[in-house]
Amino acid sequence: MRTIRVVQYGLGPIGLGVARILLDRPAFQLVGAVDVAPEKQGRDLGELLDTHPLGVLVTPDPQVAREADVVVHATQSRLAQVEPQLLELVACGADVVSTCEELSYPWFHHARSARRIHEVAQEAGVTVTGLGINPGFAMDLLPLLLTAPCRHLRRLVVERRVDVRTRRPPLQQKVGVGLTEEEFHAGVAAGLVGHVGLPESVAMIAAALGWTLDAITDEVRPVLRGGRVEGLRQEARGVVEGEERIRLDLTMAVDLEDPVDRVRVEGDPSFVAEIPGGLHGDVATCAIVANALPLVREAPPGLRTVLDLPPLRYSG
Repeated sequence: MRTIRVVQYGLGPIGLGVARILLDRPAFQLVGAVDVAPEKQGRDLGELLDTHPLGVLVTPDPQVAREADVVVHATQSRLAQVEPQLLELVACGADVVSTCEELSYPWFHHARSARRIHEVAQEAGVTVTGLGINPGFAMDLLPLLLTAPCRHLRRLVVERRVDVRTRRPPLQQKVGVGLTEEEFHAGVAAGLVGHVGLPESVAMIAAALGWTLDAITDEVRPVLRGGRVEGLRQEARGVVEGEERIRLDLTMAVDLEDPVDRVRVEGDPSFVAEIPGGLHGDVATCAIVANALPLVREAPPGLRTVLDLPPLRYSG
């Protein structure tokens, strides 16, 4: 197998986490690093990873992607924010794996952008994919895999409870930790507070199961302690023929008791599967991206989702 040349685009906690995994795997070679932060530019990537010099200097210029087979893109959550970045990378002739949450399944809410990226990627002969833990695995792909033994399926209920005490500060800010209730609701209205990607997970599940959605609802409420916001509870529902067939229930808060990932399958048979303690989102996202790179390299050109790839698995 030829070594896969990788450019890391975005050197925040997730981008650096992916780079650390790739650095330990002989199948990959880090050949470039891109970030817009002035304090990172010109520094050796190895310095940012707290390891030996790699001879890879951080640059703001995405054209370094021309040296890569695949770019790991880890910048922002909204598709409107990253679409120009993705199109520029596609024009460089590299496959792109992005942690942008809305890219995980953009065909329901962002169909125009999805078609544009798909067509440009096909013309360039490259693959673009959005991957991560949530969306991309815990609340969509994993529940779908658990429906395989069902003769009939009525409903899927997925619960994810995350203690954000030990998670990165940007995530704590995104779920509203430390805000007043008024500030929380204003942040939700402005799109600054709330988990991005839950409606995309509902749409992905419905598409995979062949269910035609009447609507997707997405409700965000604060978790309050002593008058201050300690996190959020967010529920997204998929309505099919007037009935709730999909419910995704996400709670992310400081010092949350009994963290868990739990899937309830209602059908024939009905059963509950759970992961006590839950999956650590940052660790799992970095691992999923790294493990998926060989699969993405073999995928057909265009905009693909995790549903289009072979089953994700460890590839170290």
